[in-house]
Amino acid sequence: MTLYLVRYSEIFLKSEPVKRIWQGVLVHDIYSRMPDVTVSVERGRVWVEGDVKPECLRRIFGIVSFSEVTECTLDTLAEVLPNYLEEHGIKDAKSFAFRVKRVGNHPFNSREKEIELANLVLEPYPNLKIDLDHAELEVSIEIRQDRCYLFTTVEEGPGGLPAGVEGTLVALFSGGIDSPVASYMMMKRGCKIIPIYVALDSFLTEKHIARAEQVIECLRQYQPDIALHVISDDYLIKAKEALVARKLEKYTCVFCKRRMYRLATKFAEEVGAIGIVTGESLGQVASQTLDNMTVLTNATTMPIYRPLIGLDKTEIISIARKIGTFEDSIAKAGGCGAVPKMPCTKAKLELVQEIEEEIGI
Repeated sequence: MTLYLVRYSEIFLKSEPVKRIWQGVLVHDIYSRMPDVTVSVERGRVWVEGDVKPECLRRIFGIVSFSEVTECTLDTLAEVLPNYLEEHGIKDAKSFAFRVKRVGNHPFNSREKEIELANLVLEPYPNLKIDLDHAELEVSIEIRQDRCYLFTTVEEGPGGLPAGVEGTLVALFSGGIDSPVASYMMMKRGCKIIPIYVALDSFLTEKHIARAEQVIECLRQYQPDIALHVISDDYLIKAKEALVARKLEKYTCVFCKRRMYRLATKFAEEVGAIGIVTGESLGQVASQTLDNMTVLTNATTMPIYRPLIGLDKTEIISIARKIGTFEDSIAKAGGCGAVPKMPCTKAKLELVQEIEEEIGI
């Protein structure tokens, strides 16, 4: 049986009614990953006891950090501390430090308690040094009323808001590097993500869908119920024929993305989602210029969320590596057969609408 202290941040800033709801969502998420643990909530803290799996805590949105702790009473702290220090290598350390945090009313301040505890350590270990900046052994002690919680490590959680508290979004999902990162970033902000893959007949292969499915498996660590929805569509065949006839094949990607926006809008309305997520980053490819994204946005009345808009590729790749999607995203699947040699970077909305009306949308 282990006990973990789980910390959250943004939840604490909300009004009491919202805070209670969001705490409940966080607790539910913990139970859904680890049904055999016991969870209790205290102001600013969640306590998880039992068969705790740290790898699960690292993937639950709303958790900013967590620590495995040893619990004792304030009265027994001086008795428990020697054994705790020995278990955590005090004999091999050359320096140490205590970090005391108090919650509640106590007849001492944190600094006084740190000095008191340091004196207890120096008595049996006179050669040890106190080093507040680079201690080899640093012990944190959180004192909450008459209870004490000792820990030596703080592990990072994903942070953000509890899963789904902000609502549901549909994500245009290719399985490449960008769209999984965009989906993850909106998950982190409390959104449930429903990813859709638009399968453009004859232009993309089963390998692309298989890659997208594999990347979804990575994201399932963060949203266990996530599932990829594949929408087959032959619109681009007609659109490309009309564009070639007009010698405007360079517009192909713009027409393709506008179609995807419309399909995503229809799907979002069917599932009750309130917006669309894309992995677009400003200027990264031809279809993602300011001019083209203005034309793309015109294709839907739904809000478009582009969490990567101001990131460069290096930053996006860094996040992809961190969340575990990068290796699957770069798996060989071949390129899109519809991409023209010289894609348009400054699409004209009036011209696009004229051709769309001609071919029907």
